[in-house]
Amino acid sequence: MHSHAYRLRRRYVGFTLVELLGVIACIALLLAILTPALSAARHASQTVTCGARLQQWGLAFACYANENHGRWPHCDGLDRGPRELDDPHITREDVADWFGWVDVLPPMIDMQPWRDHPRYARPDKHTFFQCPTASVSTRSGVYSYRPDRDGYFSYAMNSCLELDTNAWPPADGLGYPMPSFLDTAKIAGPARVMTLFDQLLDPQLGYGGESVCRSAGKHCGGYPRAFSARHARGQSKLGGNILYADGHVAWLATVWKTEWPDDLEVPPRDDVDWYPYPSE
Repeated sequence: MHSHAYRLRRRYVGFTLVELLGVIACIALLLAILTPALSAARHASQTVTCGARLQQWGLAFACYANENHGRWPHCDGLDRGPRELDDPHITREDVADWFGWVDVLPPMIDMQPWRDHPRYARPDKHTFFQCPTASVSTRSGVYSYRPDRDGYFSYAMNSCLELDTNAWPPADGLGYPMPSFLDTAKIAGPARVMTLFDQLLDPQLGYGGESVCRSAGKHCGGYPRAFSARHARGQSKLGGNILYADGHVAWLATVWKTEWPDDLEVPPRDDVDWYPYPSE
């Protein structure tokens, strides 16, 4: 009697092949439904993190200005200039690169300057130096530099700021270049003037995907063509985050203006979004 009941129970233990296939199909369906939602949530989180990091940089700019008579640091760093101040070939202009934003701002918020990170160990996308979605191409030979060795910049400071001589304070006997150059009190429209922006990293997407830019991500200062659209907004439309001179961060699909010629490198001198003190 007991043996017969035991055999009956054993007969119904486990799943049939049809039942297993049904479970697998249900799991596959759930994954198909959830994966896009999870991916969208991840990208949304990265966009928010990017904006938060840019705001952190904005705080560093404000702290630096507070300690330097309202002035900002230079747009370019040692990615362009000599690595040593005692370099026999250094010029007076090269000295400015030792006061680039990636080196003088981090100590304002208790962070290590870019130049203090050794080669092959530059800050990556897990640090506040980079956009969390930033990643360089793994294809060999596509860059004109070594991002794995020298590092890369997924944020660029608006280089037009340093072209605007109207915003430079009097030399006061210091001569050029001064450690800090831009007088923030002279910025005509701080809510419009771009300070930092998401920068292109993939050479194949250079200049809006129309040509190759082998120096993508090489420098910490750039012009409109260096802008990168990597954050989704709305119906998957991509754009980039921008830190403005007044400290707020906003998303834009593009910084390129329809009236600009295709071969434009530097915005017109009267552009109120790129220059702190536009000519009248």
